[in-house]
Amino acid sequence: MSFFGGGQPQSQGPDPMFAAQTEMEMYTDLFNKIARSCFQKCASTRHRDADLPLGEMSCTDRCVAKYLESQERVGKVLQKANESQAAQQQAMQDMQAAMGAR
Repeated sequence: MSFFGGGQPQSQGPDPMFAAQTEMEMYTDLFNKIARSCFQKCASTRHRDADLPLGEMSCTDRCVAKYLESQERVGKVLQKANESQAAQQQAMQDMQAAMGAR
């Protein structure tokens, strides 16, 4: 019985604040990588105007789109790999349970 929890058991799931903070850090890191990479590829080192010229804007748009698409593809590949690994682990556990039941 917890004094502050009112006697209710605490959940054993992931901490939502930690998950939100981790996700925010991940998106901040992604944004910084995109900004750094696309700025180096597309922006001129001579800043004459306050706004980007049309060529630099279109280069930046394409760069960001390609970066996000590649991140999405990598995410899908990693997800499939994780699912495959989980299935293999489950099959191994099932086989060990079957061997132990004999």
